[in-house]
Amino acid sequence: MSRFAFRTGIRWKISIAIAAVGALIAVTLSLVVHNAARVSMLDNARDVQMDRVALAQRLYETSKNKDARFGTKLNDPALPRELQDLLKQGRRGTYVRDASNGPPEIWAAVPTTDGNVISLRTTFAGRSATILGDLDRALTIGSVTVVFGGCALGVLIGGQISRRLRKAAAAAATVAAGKTDVRVREAIGGVVRDETDDLARAVDALTDALNERIEAERRVTADIAHELRTPVTGLLTAAELLPPGRPSELVRDRAQAMRTLVEDVLEVARLDGASERAELQEIALGEFVRRRISQLNPDVTVNVVHESWVATDPRRLERILLNLLANATKHGAEPVEVTVEGRVVRVRDHGPGFPEALLREGPSRFRTGASDRAGTGHGLGLTIAAGQARVLGARLTFRNAGEEGAAPLGESGGAVAVLWLPEHAPTDTGSFPVLPVDAG
Repeated sequence: MSRFAFRTGIRWKISIAIAAVGALIAVTLSLVVHNAARVSMLDNARDVQMDRVALAQRLYETSKNKDARFGTKLNDPALPRELQDLLKQGRRGTYVRDASNGPPEIWAAVPTTDGNVISLRTTFAGRSATILGDLDRALTIGSVTVVFGGCALGVLIGGQISRRLRKAAAAAATVAAGKTDVRVREAIGGVVRDETDDLARAVDALTDALNERIEAERRVTADIAHELRTPVTGLLTAAELLPPGRPSELVRDRAQAMRTLVEDVLEVARLDGASERAELQEIALGEFVRRRISQLNPDVTVNVVHESWVATDPRRLERILLNLLANATKHGAEPVEVTVEGRVVRVRDHGPGFPEALLREGPSRFRTGASDRAGTGHGLGLTIAAGQARVLGARLTFRNAGEEGAAPLGESGGAVAVLWLPEHAPTDTGSFPVLPVDAG
């Protein structure tokens, strides 16, 4: 059962992380600053209240008029209980009472010598509230600025890392496509050294190790095939000298099959060594395919939809056609059809189709797929065809024909091999010619 995966870039992950940390720090500091400013302003307001009450007390005790002054009250029944308990001890004090739906109330009270209580009640509003509101707005603007600045910084840092990783991935994909001379470390470039460089060096080291192993296996395969060529040729010559009969035919048939296998292995080794070069000629593709297939298998239908002249190697192209026809005839079912349309050649049979492993990974030597399609053979035919196509600069693809163009093995309308010849043929060095840039 497949799990849902949400894909996002590393730059956005880093930017979100930085923004989240910045927002957390900004909110925490804003709360600390807000509370500290509020406490400081309340303390100043309480001191002011106490000074006013103390002044009112002195005027009350030194004058004959025993009325409260400066907005104070004498024996206010709404005096908070906390202040009442403090005044009973003969002490003065202040008290802040938070209102449920408004600014807090600030109380200040002092006892007089005649046993009365002078108190003052005000609300925390006016200039102090305005200053606190301005401070909150400044903190909010600063927090938002920090969050957006963190996002921008995260995008910048994450973008650089993401760019280097994408370059490394592209270089690794190029190496996986067969261009083993590409170095991932050189592809990512840059002056700063980080973990991306460690990854690139590890990939380069892995590529070198794989190249050495593949080259060693290729040399061993080629050496074994070379060593087998002479005795197999002698065996085939000796088989021709045997007297006529069924046993002699079996010996000659097996000797010929062994010789064909040795030649195929040698050809695969040469193709793997990337030393093969195309000898180009201008040919009419449709006419060439019709003539060669009529010689190889007259029963195959050839349909030329559109003729095209191409620069290619006729010998290698004939080898590809031979292997594709042999595969279709041996593992597919009649009728086998060949269609030429411009630079595209399609070979289709009406058998069970290609195995899923071949469709997914491409042809592989000594792997013949499912027994219902390829119970015999060594898997070299399509491998050689794909290798010769690379020498020609062409592309060889495989699919199964069905109602919607593709179907799994055993449920298809046949196997379809498509050879796409390039518009510009490779040069004798195996590369492609540099075309002039149109100034218009």
